[in-house]
Amino acid sequence: MTDRQHVKEIEQVLDGTQTGRDSFVSASWRRCVEIYGMDPARNEPAHIVTDAELRDHRKQAEWMIGAARSSLQSLFRQVAGQNYVLLLTDAKGVCVDFFGDDLFVNDLRGAGLYLGSNWSEELAGTCGVGACIVTQEPVTIHQDDHFGSAHVSLSCTAAPIFDSLGSLAAVLDISLLRSPTPKRSQNLAMSLVTNAARRVEMANLMAESRRDWVLRLSDSPEFLDVDPEAAVRLDGSGRVLGYTRGARRLFMEEGNILGRRIDEVLGLTIDDLPDLMRDRPTEDRIIELRDGGALFGHAIAPQAPRTALRSSRQGGPLAGLAGDDPAMEQVLARAAKLARTGVPLLISGETGTGKAKLARTMHMVGTASGFLSLDCAGLSPAALQQTCAGVNGPATLVLRRIEDLPEDTAGALAALLDSHASLRPLSTSCVAPGALGLPRPLFHRLVGATLSLPPLRQRQDMGALLDRMLRRRAPDDMRLSPSARAALLGRQWPGNLRELEQVLDVAIALCEGRVIDLPDLPAPVDAGDAPAVEESLEQVMEACGWNMSFAARRLGVNRSTILRRLRRAGLQSPV
Repeated sequence: MTDRQHVKEIEQVLDGTQTGRDSFVSASWRRCVEIYGMDPARNEPAHIVTDAELRDHRKQAEWMIGAARSSLQSLFRQVAGQNYVLLLTDAKGVCVDFFGDDLFVNDLRGAGLYLGSNWSEELAGTCGVGACIVTQEPVTIHQDDHFGSAHVSLSCTAAPIFDSLGSLAAVLDISLLRSPTPKRSQNLAMSLVTNAARRVEMANLMAESRRDWVLRLSDSPEFLDVDPEAAVRLDGSGRVLGYTRGARRLFMEEGNILGRRIDEVLGLTIDDLPDLMRDRPTEDRIIELRDGGALFGHAIAPQAPRTALRSSRQGGPLAGLAGDDPAMEQVLARAAKLARTGVPLLISGETGTGKAKLARTMHMVGTASGFLSLDCAGLSPAALQQTCAGVNGPATLVLRRIEDLPEDTAGALAALLDSHASLRPLSTSCVAPGALGLPRPLFHRLVGATLSLPPLRQRQDMGALLDRMLRRRAPDDMRLSPSARAALLGRQWPGNLRELEQVLDVAIALCEGRVIDLPDLPAPVDAGDAPAVEESLEQVMEACGWNMSFAARRLGVNRSTILRRLRRAGLQSPV
């Protein structure tokens, strides 16, 4: 096609004539003229950013470059000898990584197939990268699909790369300086580039998820462990923290799944994940879908923190429930020893301290295969029997808020535990063991041992908890300002960990940039609505790490008042 014929066809498309071009090509041509004011007759050279601008773009895309490098190298080996060049651009269209034959480097530079080239549609016209950014779908812009006459010899096939929150992060493009005329000659290039983009997304998700669960999904058991189609990242409660594009398509009918529990979109819970790990045959790792279909699942457990714990609990799921807090370390050390026994256990603590999460984690560490969880408030004998009717073999029964168990269900529960010797009860309660008010026969069937979780205001690992929760909820580069961190460390937290999670979720949503500051934090729970808390000065100081500024903020007094009270009480920092 001559330049004149190309210009004439563009004019026909602008007049509404169907010329046989792909619809996304025609739409791009119209944008080039009607929005960007471009002239197809002009031979515009490639747009190259300055060296300083390229450094900025590469710095901002550093994490994606690292995640993509292995997949790009593998893809380039596959097409080596066929004169393809590989470009990785950021979401703005600037090429930040490049693989090409050194023999043609001058030709590649001249065509803009090199580092620093800007292939955004508003600058380069209709092109592979630009069309991919606009449509957010894989595209091939072949020869005279290009708007500008300077690029009509190129064939460019591009696929989008999304971050784990579903936003466009990069574009992977595979291009030829010269190619066969039929557009179908690039079908193989399309398959290669879309598969490579999927692997980049998977690599990025895995890099982000070292301390979270990852559930990888595949239609076929043969590819489940080596090249799955989709993956989701989950926190310890089963909430979706991130996903690949394949997962977004899989759950499209469910809408946005970020922040939702996995059991709301799949037929499994967080407690089922250990059954989907590599020690089970691939063909047995089946997950039921809501539409009646099924997938194969591969669960990858969180990695243990690299720093050694001072207590006897070394690694494993229990290690992720606390930072460097002596009281929690003692609780978790006892939990680790009790987890693999059949001793009935009562876990007590204020609301939101993590009782149910500890019970689930102890089940994961233990030997029982079955898992049941019941809310005791309003639980009828019939509902209890129905829930436990199908139990076969050792199982864990978590009884949430055992203090709310109705009187007429207490006898049924005692009888159930007598008839199911392999059913281990783990009960949680917001009141002390002595205040439960349970019938004595049932009490001794439920309380063989006790664990008491400290309230958040008394924990010394508050800083570590803040960092951990922020990493799980926000992009890696989001952080707290010093004033925001100090304000959070000084709060009373009557809702404990649950309140902390909600405060961070609100702050992340309100934050305009990457630094959460004081205006982004929701106001603390009103003291009139919160339960009265009596703490000794020593308890407050220990919880604040003997930082007088934090303690003063928590108690609502100035620093000099704290100093006077310490002197009057004869207290001083242990350090």
